Amino acid sequence: MTRSARIRGVIALVAVALSLYVALTVPVHLGLDLRGGTQIVLETRPSAAADADGDATDRTVEVLRGRIDALGVSEPTIARSGSDRIIVELPGVQDPREAADVLGRTAQLTFHQVLGTAATADDQPNPLPKRPREQVMADESGRLLRLGTASLTGKDVEKAAARFDQQGGAGWHVTVDFRGSGETGWARLTGEAACHAAGDPGRRVAIVLDGKVISSPQVDLSIACRSGISGGATQITGTFDDREAKELALLINGGALPVPVETVEQRTVGPTLGAEAIKASAWAAGIGTVVTALFIIAVYRLLGALATVALACYGLISYAALAALGATLTLPGLAGFVLAIGMAVDANVLVFERAREAYASGHRPTPRSSLTSGFRSAFSAIADSNITTLIAAGLLFFLASGPVRGFGVTLGIGVLASMLSALVITRALAEHAVGRPGLRRRPHLTGIAHTGAVRKRLDRTSPHLMRHPRRWLTASAAALVLAASGIAVRGLDLGVEFTGGRLIAYTTPTPVDADRARGALADAGFPRAVVQTSGAHQLTVRTPHLSNDQAAAVTAAVTDLAPGTDKIRDEAIGPSLGKELRHSALIALAVALGAQLVYLTARFRLLLGASAVAALAHDVVILLGVFAWLGKPVDGVFLAALLTVIGYSVNDSVVVFDRIRDMARRVSPGAFARVANQALLQTLPRTVNTGMGAAFILTALAVLGGDSLTDFALALLIGCAVGTYSSMFTATPLAVELHKRRT
Repeated sequence: MTRSARIRGVIALVAVALSLYVALTVPVHLGLDLRGGTQIVLETRPSAAADADGDATDRTVEVLRGRIDALGVSEPTIARSGSDRIIVELPGVQDPREAADVLGRTAQLTFHQVLGTAATADDQPNPLPKRPREQVMADESGRLLRLGTASLTGKDVEKAAARFDQQGGAGWHVTVDFRGSGETGWARLTGEAACHAAGDPGRRVAIVLDGKVISSPQVDLSIACRSGISGGATQITGTFDDREAKELALLINGGALPVPVETVEQRTVGPTLGAEAIKASAWAAGIGTVVTALFIIAVYRLLGALATVALACYGLISYAALAALGATLTLPGLAGFVLAIGMAVDANVLVFERAREAYASGHRPTPRSSLTSGFRSAFSAIADSNITTLIAAGLLFFLASGPVRGFGVTLGIGVLASMLSALVITRALAEHAVGRPGLRRRPHLTGIAHTGAVRKRLDRTSPHLMRHPRRWLTASAAALVLAASGIAVRGLDLGVEFTGGRLIAYTTPTPVDADRARGALADAGFPRAVVQTSGAHQLTVRTPHLSNDQAAAVTAAVTDLAPGTDKIRDEAIGPSLGKELRHSALIALAVALGAQLVYLTARFRLLLGASAVAALAHDVVILLGVFAWLGKPVDGVFLAALLTVIGYSVNDSVVVFDRIRDMARRVSPGAFARVANQALLQTLPRTVNTGMGAAFILTALAVLGGDSLTDFALALLIGCAVGTYSSMFTATPLAVELHKRRT
């Protein structure tokens, strides 16, 4: 065994052992779409004064963290996103109304001396104007009070608590303890009020929360003028019930937000949907992986079996990397994890096909020398194809948000783990195996010593696929016209992420007719609601922007139609965020195409890079057109699938172009069409075998992945099929035609 082989073996053992330790000791953090709960995205609306200090959002995060802790939610998370957004995740919270109200209120608490009452327009035709620095507010009974400037604020409050006094008859009330200068300030404020006679409005102190007088108690008659209430404590009394008292105490304890905030996005996922998604994805992963493994073993025999072991190690390493990095595993991320298993097969297939070529063309070849040649020859194609996929994953991470970003993280980790699996673990296992004396005497068992069914058939027929490249381009143009007509005629059904509004999904115990549901919602005051059914027991309602109370009314209307209905998903996107996400999606698409062009031009040349990017644009338009004809939604998850298809499609083009580049060095420039055809034929076995491996996984996802993954898997399945076709019969013939024009 060579020194390099020993090093690879040690790296493989260390990677697997470390991954196993991490997998057993560090849990993976599940996203809310898998464990159920509510995500709220808040956007700060800073004033000029707040902008000046530059840390308003950071201070808002700290205040919100205190409020969330007071809500009693298990394992909440709060994080800043960008310069003015805050993401709050509340696991297990299924009714977001109370949480959204508590988080969004600024809770600006102030204490004022009452200067007197103010006449209303009904009392006197020409009421006296209020004095400068004087406010007029209605008290609990609706009477207008003239208030002086605020003497104390929420910053002077130490803590507040909801209490119930059975003996004293005060009922539910809130005790407030002051701190620092608040203690003397409260004594001074109540002392000045005590100088007024009993019954005089001036003897009252107004407690104002968010511009509303919540209590205006009279200072007790036992308090002498100028002495005030000492001790730094007081009670807020009023017509509180237990919920109102606890909520008020919570808000006061949380403190005042430095700046107002607005809810721009809100998502709720039921725990049942998350559990079903995990179960469905697990079944899809298990069945898809088993079928893929059997296929690889059938094609590549012993090396296929070793590649299957390496794939199992790949899954372990990917899982451990997610856990170690503290990444959140989302539903699209789980699908990306499953998809990456199929894509991880590609590197092994590239090596094995190159090894077969080396064995067939060598003089007295051995499995070991052929395998070494295969790894050496396939390295550039493996590196280029994985880097292009990493570009797509990076764009998803930096330009997307929420679950789609989680998909980008999972895909990126999967790509890196697949390279480690193929180039280190598979190689260490394979080199050790083919070096055994028994396999040297029986090379047919390795899977290298025969060419395979696809290559054998191609060797017999030797078709010249690039003899008439314009025919292939005409077929691609016809497909583009058909897809574009679908976009023009049917239009794209943009998801709520891109349009703004609210989407609520339900499971019903009995089938509900969509027309009946529309009528019921119209009667409830929602005539613009769009109702769609999915299967026999799923109903989806899409509307323009709704408040949480209006959303509750929609749920009530649906429940009246089908008692026992469960809400499994609730998404609210503000109009400004929807517009921003549309722009981000277009930017991500443009940047993806541009980044691929730059990379491919640098690695190959402009002619091949432009051909590959043209094929990518072809794939994007066709996938959009198919979804337009099918009436499927184009949402954030579809965007993840689209960018993944771009990465997958360019993989195929890279493999073909890598072979063209390798062969073109040995022939004259005038033979480009013949070289392109030969490269296409030589890489066709790899294209077929990799495509089959990915197809098994994606078909399992589409069939077994449940409703939440069906459209995602369908987009990937269509995209991968179109991408495989375009790399061979759009990118390659286009490169041939462009080369003719240059010469």
